[in-house]
Amino acid sequence: LCIAGGVGLNSTFNGKIRKMGLFDDVFVQPAASDSGTSMGVAFYIYHQLLGGPRKFVMSDAGTGPGFDDASIAAALERRGLAARRYDDDELCRHVARLIEQGNVVGWFQGRMEWGPRALGNRSILADPRRGDMKDILNARVKHREAFRPFAPSILEEATGEYFDQDYPDPFMTKVYGFRSEKMAAVPAVAHVDGTGRLQTVYRASSPLYWQLIKEFEALTGVPIVLNTSFNDNEPIVCTPDEAIDCFLRTKMDALVLGSYVVSN
Repeated sequence: LCIAGGVGLNSTFNGKIRKMGLFDDVFVQPAASDSGTSMGVAFYIYHQLLGGPRKFVMSDAGTGPGFDDASIAAALERRGLAARRYDDDELCRHVARLIEQGNVVGWFQGRMEWGPRALGNRSILADPRRGDMKDILNARVKHREAFRPFAPSILEEATGEYFDQDYPDPFMTKVYGFRSEKMAAVPAVAHVDGTGRLQTVYRASSPLYWQLIKEFEALTGVPIVLNTSFNDNEPIVCTPDEAIDCFLRTKMDALVLGSYVVSN
């Protein structure tokens, strides 16, 4: 079953459809709204009218603009911000430690996601184990209603350990129920009804984000980080300058732009 259109953004509905077991597969396009119809039209013409073969199953929503380290360094220099540069292994270890210590981290990597969900390219990350993290983020960074929940990004291979289904969802389009024995471990990403709108993170499609969560698991035993969109009552940031603007006017503790880390 493929679900598209605005109804495809109803993650509770999508999760229930999957749980019913009526279909072998339930695919929801990450931009399941008017914007995503452009891809549908292109694929329809290619497959149905031109007879083109099916070449891939979409596994990565990072189809937007991307910025290399040179562009990021130039943005940091323009803004007069001091930053330290890390290689990938050092970066993931350092950021995992920051999150484990209770810091709120802006995470800007690769190409921007297509669709309304931040999936580890334009995200704000925090520790899911802290029960007060929802209030901290809503008050200090997101400036929104206190009841609004946050999402768990989980290593794909650990999904069945924490949720009542192990079916992958890399685009954060479905809500699953937490296993009762695991909810207490991650209160910041568990909704009041015991569910979570999860993102399953694959090593193949999101290697750096997967490595970061793996490092966090090594520190805490929890293969999950809290993930929310990189914005503050505005569209999700796209460029390094937009990320810097959001970082400077909120109370995030650190900003990661590519290989660079800025502390607040």
